[in-house]
Amino acid sequence: MFRNNYDNDASTWSPQGRIFQVEYASEAVKQGSAVVGLKSKEHVVLVAVKRSPNELASYQKKIVRIDDHMGIAMAGLTSDARVLSNYLRSEAMRSKMIYGRALPVGRAVNAIGDKAQTNTQEYGRRPYGVGLLVIGQDDTGPHLYEFSPSGIVSEYYAYSIGARSQSARTNLERNFEKFEDMSLRELIIHGLRALRDTLQQGKQLDTLNTSIGFVGKDTKMTILDGENTQEYLDMLDEGEAMETE
Repeated sequence: MFRNNYDNDASTWSPQGRIFQVEYASEAVKQGSAVVGLKSKEHVVLVAVKRSPNELASYQKKIVRIDDHMGIAMAGLTSDARVLSNYLRSEAMRSKMIYGRALPVGRAVNAIGDKAQTNTQEYGRRPYGVGLLVIGQDDTGPHLYEFSPSGIVSEYYAYSIGARSQSARTNLERNFEKFEDMSLRELIIHGLRALRDTLQQGKQLDTLNTSIGFVGKDTKMTILDGENTQEYLDMLDEGEAMETE
């Protein structure tokens, strides 16, 4: 695990051309509970598994609203995600105050990418130990972006990050071509199916550990937790075919 003299800070390259602290931060993302995002031509959805530190604690928040048109889901260090979400909120507010319009989603994601990349250039700073899926709706339609600790941002039709997320990505890769024309409800159910693939054996999705977020053309950023998720969990369990709204 230890890389001798090449992992003491995030500005030192190894002879193999690697920055180990960035790789360690990426491992922190893999330790977080899974998050799944997917989009159609009118909506974009996030679904996430929440964790509780112990039986006496409440479940940690996984999906955060940034503005009426944007939200994020996190995997990794929650404290680092809080810093980035506060920064995004400030940028969204600044855009409204100065330009009188909502912050474009691509510009918002590139802003946090630049902020994270700066940490890999300056001595004494560390990468953010969190990955984000960012969803939003702007003039160009719905968007789903992934942010990684290296500062790289990528746009996807569907994606998953966190623990055992490869299982969810396999599910999404098999079905993503169908997502384009799906209704919001169908999109949520497919997201929950992919999310269920990331669970440990014996674990189930329920109202305590499931969080759902979505935004769309005529839909403001909405987050469903607790009993509000029961309707979709029932449909998932019954395997009902969803009708177009």
